[in-house]
Amino acid sequence: MNELLDKIETSYPALASAAADWRYQPEPGLLAGRNILVTGAGAGIGAAAAKSFACYGANVILLGRSRKPLEDVFDWIEQHTNTQAVIVPCDLELLDAGATHALHAAISENYGILHGLLHNASRLGPKVPLEHYPIEEWLRVMQTNVNAPFILTHTLFDLLDAADEACVINTSSSVGRQGRAYWGAYAVSKFATEGFSQVLADETESAGRIRVYSVNPGGTRTAMRKAAYPLEDPATLPSPEQHMDLYLYLMAGSRSGKTLPATGAQLDARTWECQ
Repeated sequence: MNELLDKIETSYPALASAAADWRYQPEPGLLAGRNILVTGAGAGIGAAAAKSFACYGANVILLGRSRKPLEDVFDWIEQHTNTQAVIVPCDLELLDAGATHALHAAISENYGILHGLLHNASRLGPKVPLEHYPIEEWLRVMQTNVNAPFILTHTLFDLLDAADEACVINTSSSVGRQGRAYWGAYAVSKFATEGFSQVLADETESAGRIRVYSVNPGGTRTAMRKAAYPLEDPATLPSPEQHMDLYLYLMAGSRSGKTLPATGAQLDARTWECQ
């Protein structure tokens, strides 16, 4: 175990344990000086990513709906890393251009540029047939899963484009690549996520400063997974920390020392291979 993982073995045992089996073994300081925004940073994959990015040197902007979970992640980062985290309480269901312009101003003032954007927050919605799907729930899922990532990316684009290299990761799902009955707005929103990733990747490929990926975490031990599969044994699923090598690898870009997937790639956290 390297010095960094040895240091967090007590403070973050789940990450230290998972790292032993990572396909990509990052060097300490891999993300030093990078500024990364994570949505849904208060729990699950978002919290694991935020803490992992900070462990490897990134300044993380923690965006989420509830302040208390964000404060818990912030406090951990403050106590165990030498990075500059900031909390941004924000309900993506209510996100509009005005709120993101204020966010843009704050990031610009405090960090100057943005090197990474992880769109992790999602709303599951009810698992019912489309003929019975509540219209108001459909709109709420689409706002959180589709509109909000677009609004954030659109408003913060110049901060990403100002970096020598930046990375946008959009969180997808297996039902966003092959639709399945009863997944309703969630599945449709993830198809939209795939389209958004492909369009953005194609538009930014020639400039080469922004890489765009869609990542399907697959079944993971999170509250959303529990809501979708209430009878499933969580112990049979990988923890969020077991996927963090992929997120670190993508966010590191050329610093990874590895061949990166082509921009626009669709990746599966369970089956990806480090080049």
